[in-house]
Amino acid sequence: TMSEFTDLITIAEMTPGPISINSATFVGTRLSGVGGAVICTLGCIIPSFIICLTLAHFYYKYRNFGGVQTVLAALRPAVVALIASAGLSILLLGIFGGETAISLGNIRPVEVVLFLGALFILRKYKTSAISIIFGSGVVGTAAYAVLSLLA
Repeated sequence: TMSEFTDLITIAEMTPGPISINSATFVGTRLSGVGGAVICTLGCIIPSFIICLTLAHFYYKYRNFGGVQTVLAALRPAVVALIASAGLSILLLGIFGGETAISLGNIRPVEVVLFLGALFILRKYKTSAISIIFGSGVVGTAAYAVLSLLA
């Protein structure tokens, strides 16, 4: 039913891990309890595992061939561009919110200060990214708590 599907999405989104695995586990639990959850989760994981294992086998077998190195070298700029695009999308989402139009009126000052502070600390003091993430969460939560008290 639509209600069960909504529950599925809600639970899969709020539990840690990929949504596909969480959804498979939830569906397996609903259909057959713990055994169904295990079977559905393994059914979701094993195909990807087999594909990665097969690709790793062929990579290690043929990694010294010039053609493989040429293909990997050609893919490197595309991978960098994809990572940069994802980073830019996240940055714009954080600074301008979910707005489709980017304008100075949509800038979120708390996020800008957090980003600049985190970037400075990361570059200057070589702090771990995990510390930066947790610290940003704490400082952001405190900043929004103070701002909500002032409003």
